[in-house]
Amino acid sequence: MASDKVNWTGWPVLVHSVRTAVAAVVSLLVARLFGLPATYWAPITTLVITQSSLGAAFAVSSQRFIGTVLGALLGGAVGEYFGPHVLVFGICVFILGLVCTLVRSGPSAYRFGGITLAIVILVPRSGPAWMVAFHRFAEVSVGIGVALLLAVVWPEREAAPSSPEPSNPQPSN
Repeated sequence: MASDKVNWTGWPVLVHSVRTAVAAVVSLLVARLFGLPATYWAPITTLVITQSSLGAAFAVSSQRFIGTVLGALLGGAVGEYFGPHVLVFGICVFILGLVCTLVRSGPSAYRFGGITLAIVILVPRSGPAWMVAFHRFAEVSVGIGVALLLAVVWPEREAAPSSPEPSNPQPSN
């Protein structure tokens, strides 16, 4: 019987862990360098993206970027006038889905846009909503940039596909 477990022993997991840790720390430090208020969003974004191969990293990055832009724009505009009202939030999530469809982005953009929208509209803030939206966009952009730079400079090695174990049929009597 073939095992579905991933072999987490040896050199590949060590390299992957070091690569991911370096990317997350660099992302955090760059966000701090820019003086962003919620610097943890940069490494969170980097962690999401660095778990992908180079091609997948670019795909998930573009979707995350598009969604973050749309969610930040909608959240910044609406949050400034209405605040954290449940009905306004629900309407904005609905509108965001329509806008994501109009710009032909995928469901990942809608998901990431919804997260940004929720943070901008629902999280208590001391400043204007447009500022929270801008900071969220900047924090995610730092995370995306660091992850993509890492994917180019230190690409993840694709594991060779393992061949299925040969079946052992029982001899019939």
